[in-house]
Amino acid sequence: MKAMILAAGLGTRLRPLTEEIAKPMVPIVNKPVMEHIVELLARHGFDDLYVNIHYFPDAIRRHFGDGSRWGVRITYSYEEELLGTAGGVKKLEKELGGDTLLVISGDALTDIDLTALMDYHHSKNTLATLVLTPVDDPSKYGVVLVDEENRIVGFQEKPDRREAKSHLANSGIYVFEPEILKMIPRDSFYDFGSQLFPRLLEEGKAFHGYFHDDYWNDVGSIEEYRRGNFDALEGKVRVRIPGVHLGEDIWIGDDTEIEDDVLMVGPLCIGSHCVVRRHAKLYGPLIIGDRTVIDEGALLYRGIKWGEGYIGKDANIVDSIVGKEAEIGEKAALLADTVIGHRTVIGEGSIIHPSVIIMPGSIIRDYEKVKGEKESEETEGT
Repeated sequence: MKAMILAAGLGTRLRPLTEEIAKPMVPIVNKPVMEHIVELLARHGFDDLYVNIHYFPDAIRRHFGDGSRWGVRITYSYEEELLGTAGGVKKLEKELGGDTLLVISGDALTDIDLTALMDYHHSKNTLATLVLTPVDDPSKYGVVLVDEENRIVGFQEKPDRREAKSHLANSGIYVFEPEILKMIPRDSFYDFGSQLFPRLLEEGKAFHGYFHDDYWNDVGSIEEYRRGNFDALEGKVRVRIPGVHLGEDIWIGDDTEIEDDVLMVGPLCIGSHCVVRRHAKLYGPLIIGDRTVIDEGALLYRGIKWGEGYIGKDANIVDSIVGKEAEIGEKAALLADTVIGHRTVIGEGSIIHPSVIIMPGSIIRDYEKVKGEKESEETEGT
C-alpha cells in the first residue's frame, strides 16, 4: 500500500528548536518524530512511501535513506518552493497511481490504528476521509463539523472557545480516492484545509470524518513537544523507545557508561554513547540524547536534552529543554520552562531564570543571571 508523508513544513512554532532542523526531525524519545510515523506505517502494511521535503531536506534524506532499514521504500519529492499540503501530493500524482492513498503528517505524534481507518474509509464508499481528534481547546486547531452519519458539513479555523461549533480537530491524516487528486491544480500552491475541502463542500461531494480514541499530538508548540516526549516515556502513546529496557521505565542506549552512585528515578531514556558520572541525579520524565556527558553531581529534573554536549559538575537543570551540542557550565542552573538553543554555551555559575528562551549559538558569561522580559521589567521598576 502507498502513503504520502508530508514533511516540507517549517515548524515555526517550535523555534528555537527548529532554527537548524526540519520539524519532522525533531526528536521524540531520541528518534525523529517522523521515524515514529514511518514505523507506524510499516506496522500497518504501508510499504511504498512518498515524502515531500523542503526545509533542511538533506538531513531527512540522510536519516531515512531508501527506507530499507524499516522494510519500506521511500521516494522523495523536493519542493524548491512550497506547494502546500495538496500541491505537494499533486506533484506526485503519476507516481502515486490510481489507488486509494493515505496522507499523513510527518511532524505529528500518533499511534492511530491505520488499518481500522482504511477499513472505515472503504465501508463508507466515500471520496475522502479525515481523521478527527477531540480536543479541549478548539482555538488552537482547525475544527470540523459533521452530521449524524459522520459526513463533513463545515469547518471553523481556530475558533474562539465561546464561538466553537465543534471540538473535533483536523488531525492532518487523510484517506483519498484517486478522483481527489484530479481536483488539485498542477504546479501551484494548494492547501487541503483552506482550499480543497471547502470546494468539496461547495460541490456537494461526499466526504467523511473518522473518530478515534488513539493518541494524537500535533507537536505544534514547545508545550506540546514536551508533552509528546513525556507521554511516550509514560506509555500513553505506543512507540518504540530505543535502548535496553531496564525495569519498568528506564531505557539505556548502546555503549553508555553509568558510573557508581548515580541516582536514576524513571521514567528515563538515555541515549547511546553517553557518560553519566558519579553522584549525578536524574529524575524523570527525562530524555537525554546520544553522546551527552553529564558530570559529577549534576542534577537533571524532568526535561529533554538533545544529543551531543556537556552538563557540568553540580549543574542543575529543572524542567527545561536543551538543544544539541549545548554546554552547561559547572554549577550553572536552568530554572523551569527554559529552552536553550543548539550550540549554546552557558557559563559557570550562571542562572537562567524561568521561561527564558536562549537562541542557538549564544554565549552566556560565567555567573551571569538571565531573566525573562517581564521579570526584567518588574525588577527595573523597583
